[in-house]
Amino acid sequence: MPRSTASSRGILLSVAYDGRPFAGFARQRDQRTVSGELLGALRAIDPGIREIRGASRTDAGVHARDQRVAFDTAAPLPPRGWVLATARHLPDEIVIRRAAVVRVGFSPRFESLRKRYRYLILRDLVRDPFLSRRAWRVEGITDDAIERARAEALAAKGTHDFAAFRTSADERTTTVRTLYGIELSLDPADPRLVRIDVEGNAFLHNMVRILVGTLMDVARGHLAPGAIARALSSRDRRDAGITAPPDGLYLERIHLRDDGQEAWPAGPSDGGSAEPSDGGSAGPSDEGSADDAAPQE
Repeated sequence: MPRSTASSRGILLSVAYDGRPFAGFARQRDQRTVSGELLGALRAIDPGIREIRGASRTDAGVHARDQRVAFDTAAPLPPRGWVLATARHLPDEIVIRRAAVVRVGFSPRFESLRKRYRYLILRDLVRDPFLSRRAWRVEGITDDAIERARAEALAAKGTHDFAAFRTSADERTTTVRTLYGIELSLDPADPRLVRIDVEGNAFLHNMVRILVGTLMDVARGHLAPGAIARALSSRDRRDAGITAPPDGLYLERIHLRDDGQEAWPAGPSDGGSAEPSDGGSAGPSDEGSADDAAPQE
């Protein structure tokens, strides 16, 4: 494919993946990762692509419906071409759902306004093979338990210091984050599934999983109500609940300032550009990119 020697434009992708087979999004030596598979597929089209820049670094086993990834290229391929041409080089667990043109050097990490995660809880006495490592099976989650979790979640909304809701591997000094919402609902197609939707401007490492674990501990009576408020006040990880497993966590949507031009398919991605609906402003996320040393949610 004819190409110039310098990158002529950036391309922004919306990528979905099943995280079960991978050691996370970020490239790691001797590990199969989403980033590694994706970069290999893109380089099969344009060997000159040097790097890809992700909006969020997901851990091993975590899934995504709208990971945002950008790269620079000189290949004269339209967005439709990137979606279709890379499909034959990607494993079944990864798909590019949308591509658009952005400026050279575009970094989704610094264009992020807000992100939404969903966690799936399976309330069933026996395991479901079709939801294996796609939802966390928790016994004892009755309707009353869900109401206890809903009441507990209210304390997490707003702007707080979430130092108690991160792992020791997260050494960042700034731990204040804003949660626009944390909602629990039943899946209308399968009432065994409890959906926990968490939306905020940025997240610490394992922040969503620790919030979910705390909610489930309160719901099951393992922690007294008010655990989230106590942990926010003390900033002590020991006051929060367990860390929920990665199985049920999905990166659902990322809102960017710039969602790109000449998009294919047309229209916004699942995480299309949008301002916060509550009228607030959200600055650039300080959540790490795929190449940061600090791990992410």
